[in-house]
Amino acid sequence: MRVLLVEDDAMIGGVIQEALRDASHAADWVRSGATALGSLAAQHYDLVLLDLGLPGKDGQDVLAALRAKGNAVPVLIITARDGLDERLRGLDGGADDYLLKPFEMAELLARMRAVLRRKGGSGTPLLGNGVLTLDPATRQASVLDGAPVQLSHREFSLLHALLIRPGTILSRSELEDRIYGWGEEVESNAVEYLIHALRRKLGSELIKNVRGVGWMVSRNV
Repeated sequence: MRVLLVEDDAMIGGVIQEALRDASHAADWVRSGATALGSLAAQHYDLVLLDLGLPGKDGQDVLAALRAKGNAVPVLIITARDGLDERLRGLDGGADDYLLKPFEMAELLARMRAVLRRKGGSGTPLLGNGVLTLDPATRQASVLDGAPVQLSHREFSLLHALLIRPGTILSRSELEDRIYGWGEEVESNAVEYLIHALRRKLGSELIKNVRGVGWMVSRNV
């Protein structure tokens, strides 16, 4: 999953970005509202973590501009502003959740998973298509009633991208976008290598190649 972190505090931003990468997310970090809007116009993100006290354009203004453009990307506000009016303004302005600093990273990651479940219309914490199941909390996958298999960070990121939208073909560049953030070197044939590893762990037929287009998992069966 690709996440945009909008946070002007260098220490907080560095800690959150590192924790996001440790949790298998491709995390891009910007420090101003104007840069955030530019990044969102140029790059697809699965979720935005948005601080409010930003230099120049305030986080509430960033959120308003984003929603005015019709961008429905999930937004989780992370801020020290604890006033009720501020929280109501953020939530009524289109934020999907509001988390007060300081917070534990475990809670932030859990809230991210909950936001994505709601956006996907799912009440269950698991992703799946009736045959293949993925648990975002543990990074384990299983086939039918088989034993869960532990995935590496990037194996999880790739399978997560496919299982969010079963039946959708994702190209190499789209999958690389979910695996790598800014400044991370894209390894040669990384997508093919990861798919080969996933097929060895889960079965050769679960991830299908559409020649010349990309890869997919089947729709719910």
